[in-house]
Amino acid sequence: MSRRLLIVEDDEDTREFIAKGFSEEGYVVEQAADGREGLYHATDGGFDAIVLDRMLPGLDGLSLIKSMRAAGLKTPVLMLTAMSAVDERVKGLRAGADDYLVKPFSFQELHARIEALLRRPQESEENPTLTCRDLDMDLLTRKVTRNGREITLTPREFQILEFFLRRKNRVVSRTMLLEGVWDYHFDPNTNVVDVHISKLRRQLDEGGEIPLIETVRGAGYMISDG
Repeated sequence: MSRRLLIVEDDEDTREFIAKGFSEEGYVVEQAADGREGLYHATDGGFDAIVLDRMLPGLDGLSLIKSMRAAGLKTPVLMLTAMSAVDERVKGLRAGADDYLVKPFSFQELHARIEALLRRPQESEENPTLTCRDLDMDLLTRKVTRNGREITLTPREFQILEFFLRRKNRVVSRTMLLEGVWDYHFDPNTNVVDVHISKLRRQLDEGGEIPLIETVRGAGYMISDG
């Protein structure tokens, strides 16, 4: 399974440079341009690692990582910064960063450091499995089963299903899906959500089970326990 990486960086050129490099290495990459957006994505869960800029609009990197750790999120974080002083690096590490890299940097070193973080044994999540009725999603093995039947999903379908399961019994709007899964903060006027939901439904209900994803007229979709 591809590793999922979140990049929180306000400089577009730097963000795209990092995203392009990791995408070419086979990572599934999500991006955020400010601290508040970054925290929203980070607390959504499901990332294997986060590359975090220190100086961000909206919410600075230190505050973001403190909020993550306070919420119990243990996702490895590499902090990027133009501040090279030792005491600034110490602040970052004490706030909860796992590694620190000073700008300017080479992508090769950034990649090697992220790979090193991912090789470290991570503490398991309290509940690494998301469930709904007869469906189970294992976040560690990225395996999905329904009534014992294994379901093969694309990375995007896995993201959509995880997004639903983390909001079980709540209505998920089209806008929430566009922002949370596709990182679109505008409506692209396409049927991309509907097409993916339709495909995901076929995968989930292939065995003749009761449909899991309900349409809530005029509001969006929902997965519920009953």
